[in-house]
Amino acid sequence: MLKRILIANRGEIALRILRACRELGIETVAVYSEADAEALHVQLAGQAVCIGPARAADSYLNQGALLTVAKATGCDGIHPGYGFLSENADFADACAQDGLTFIGPSGEAIRKAGSKSAARDLMRAAGVPVTPGSDGPVNCVEDALAAGERVGYPVLLKASAGGGGRGIRRCDSAEALPSAYAEARAEAKACFGNDEMYLEKLVLRPRHIEFQVLADRFGHVLHLGDRDCSVQRRNQKLIEEAPARCLTPRLRAEMGAAAVRAAEAVGYENAGTVEFLLDSDGEHFYFMEMNTRIQVEHGITELVTGVDLVRQQLRIASGLPLEIAQEDVQLKGHAIECRINAEDPAKNFQPCPGKVEFLHFPGGAGVRVDSCLYNGCTLSPYYDSMAAKLMVHASSRLEAIRKMRRCLEEFALEGFPTNAELSYQILYHPVFIRGACTTAFLEEHLPELLDFSRRLSESGVDA
Repeated sequence: MLKRILIANRGEIALRILRACRELGIETVAVYSEADAEALHVQLAGQAVCIGPARAADSYLNQGALLTVAKATGCDGIHPGYGFLSENADFADACAQDGLTFIGPSGEAIRKAGSKSAARDLMRAAGVPVTPGSDGPVNCVEDALAAGERVGYPVLLKASAGGGGRGIRRCDSAEALPSAYAEARAEAKACFGNDEMYLEKLVLRPRHIEFQVLADRFGHVLHLGDRDCSVQRRNQKLIEEAPARCLTPRLRAEMGAAAVRAAEAVGYENAGTVEFLLDSDGEHFYFMEMNTRIQVEHGITELVTGVDLVRQQLRIASGLPLEIAQEDVQLKGHAIECRINAEDPAKNFQPCPGKVEFLHFPGGAGVRVDSCLYNGCTLSPYYDSMAAKLMVHASSRLEAIRKMRRCLEEFALEGFPTNAELSYQILYHPVFIRGACTTAFLEEHLPELLDFSRRLSESGVDA
C-alpha cells in the first residue's frame, strides 16, 4: 500500500481523498495556494505546503512545484482529484519518471481517451456505438463545413482535449459554423492549451447517461452501474441520479458492457467514467467521451453500490487487485445529488463567491454532504464556484426526491447567493418527477422556474 501521498488539488475533492487516506492509514501532504491558506483541506491534512500564488497556473497547475514538494516530503504517490492536472498525460508521465505513483491511468491511456476525436476511432474499433461525425479532427473551417454537410445540421463543434462543457459550440447551419469554430477553438486553447476540434451530429433532446468503471493492472475491468446527468446548464451538470430511471435491464446491460469494452480499448487502469448519449427513442446510445479521473458525482454511485471509489483508486494504484467482481455489483435503492454553486440564476448564473456568514448543512439517515465550507470561511473567486454537493439515498426514487426536498429546505447559507432554490423547484417539476428530463430540460423550462422564484420573492413567501 502507498505510504504517503500528495493531494494535488483543493476543495471538497481534496477532503474526500484525505479522508479515504486516513481510513487506510496513508499519510497525506496537502498543497495550497496563497488564496487557500485557511482552507479546510489545509487544516485537516497531516502536512500542508504552500505551492504558489492564487492563480491556478502558478499553483495547482505548476507541475514542477508539485513534483518538487512530493519528493521533498517523501511522498510515493500523487492523487490529482478532478480538474487541474487530473487528465494531463504529461503530468502522469512526469510522476512515473520521478518514481511517483500517479493515482489514475497511465499517460498513454489518458492520451488515447483524452483526444476525443482519436477516442471515437478507438470506440468504433471496439464495437462501441459513436455518433456520426468527422473522421478525426477538423483542422480548418473548410474541413468542418465538409463534415457538417455530410452528417447534416445541427452539429456540435467540440474540443478534442475538452471537458466540463468547455470548447463546445452548437451550429444549426453552415452560415453559423465559421464564427462558432473560431469561438470554440479560442476557448479550447485558453482552457486546455490545445485547440484541436472535431465535429459530430447533434443528437436532439438526448439523455446524458454515464457508467462508472474500475480497472486494475491485472486486466480486470468492471462497471458500477449508471448515472443520469441530463439536468444540466450549458453542458455543466446540476442534478445527477443513480441509477437512471429510463434504462431497462437489457439496455443497462448493453451500455455497461460497452463501457467495459471502452475501458479495455484504451488499456485503462483505475477509476474512470464512460459517457453516452441516449437517443430520444430510448433505445439507441452513442459514446460521447471517457473521463480519465474520479468524477464530481462519484458519491451517488458509492451510495447505491456501497463501493468506496477513492479507496479502490488507492488500492489499484498500490498494485492490488480489485476487491469485487462484476457479479458482486448490486444497485440498491436510488441516489440523487444536487450541486450547490455560488451563482445567481436570476443574473444569468453569474458567479458570486464570498464569505460564509452562516452555514447549516442538512443531516439524517441517507444524507451525505461533501463540501469544504465552514462558518466564517471565504469561497475563493479564483476557482470553481461549487460550494457543496448534497446527496441522498433512499429505497426508491420518489423517496429520494422527497428526502432531497427536505434537505434543500434545511440547507442554509448566508453570505452569497446559490442555486439551491432552483434545484428545489426542479425537484417539484412534473417533468423531473416523471423522470423524463433530457439535456434540453433546463433550457426549455428555466424561464418559468425563474419567474416562479421571482413571484414567490415578491409575495414574501420563502420558497
